[in-house]
Amino acid sequence: MPASEESDDDALYVLTAVVLTPARFPSVLGDDYPEACAALGLAPHEAGYGLVLGQDGEGARWTVVTEDVSLVACAIAAWDCGMEYDLAVDDRTVVASLPGWPLAVAVAAPGVPAPHDPAPDPEPAAGGAPRPPLAPPDTDRWGPAQRRLGADEIALRWAVWREQVDSDVTFVAPGEKPHGGVRRVLEEARGYLKAPPPPGRVRSAFASGDARTLRADGPGWSIVARTDDIAFVLMDDAPGEVLPVGRGPELPALLTALDELAVRPT
Repeated sequence: MPASEESDDDALYVLTAVVLTPARFPSVLGDDYPEACAALGLAPHEAGYGLVLGQDGEGARWTVVTEDVSLVACAIAAWDCGMEYDLAVDDRTVVASLPGWPLAVAVAAPGVPAPHDPAPDPEPAAGGAPRPPLAPPDTDRWGPAQRRLGADEIALRWAVWREQVDSDVTFVAPGEKPHGGVRRVLEEARGYLKAPPPPGRVRSAFASGDARTLRADGPGWSIVARTDDIAFVLMDDAPGEVLPVGRGPELPALLTALDELAVRPT
């Protein structure tokens, strides 16, 4: 299924696109890059992929996977700036055309039927059953996907969340330990310094000045922090809670060490 703006039924009407690389991937799909790739049935190649989400001429949902990551990144950058960008993927770079969408998409292509999953392939590949259509992870109730989305929100709106801590939250007194769940998360994150985790478990992005926004994930937990400030912890077994961790004597060194092993966008 090519990504184009042609009007025939085989064309793909592009709605949105995302990048899937070790340093930048939809975290709702997994705690790390290999896990996010596995959700789509893709091998975790270091160079990554571009995911183009759209509809065909009959309105069916499709996700086109391309190895031309730069093309997709350019399109996203243009769209973020409010510019038009005609994203057309060269067939030669297409790795797979997957039915369905792995992420929620709030828009639809004009002039075609409403978004729906395509009919199953009547002739699946030899030896394989038809792949069920991709669908967004369930975020209606608290769990790994919603926990990671919560961490995304904090990273995106750091100033807002940081202000709430200043006004509403009191850190533990100096010398005291955080409660058991947070202490366990920090110890597991510290374990990454001895045994590096899969790519994407720890990611670093520009913040301001010399600071970095740090994101670390693990089994049942997420950390969002700034290397010059505090950290926030979210856990699967603490539904809806956002737990702040003050600088204290240990956090700065931990954040600096994690930032050194983190993958960064190129």
